[in-house]
Amino acid sequence: MRQCNVEKNLKNCNCSYPGCPRKGICCECILYHRRLGELPACFFPDDVEKTYDRSIKKFVEINS
Repeated sequence: MRQCNVEKNLKNCNCSYPGCPRKGICCECILYHRRLGELPACFFPDDVEKTYDRSIKKFVEINS
């Protein structure tokens, strides 16, 4: 099994949620947001990510 490279992932993670236990652990982040019907922070530009609206509707809106 391939090991997670948290340090490398953190360099590209734009999640602004303080204290997120999944920060840098992409597989857990994706699973968490998928269960909520959302997308992870990295799918959004920083200004939109900071609103914490990670809905698929918002993703489609900003990419249409």
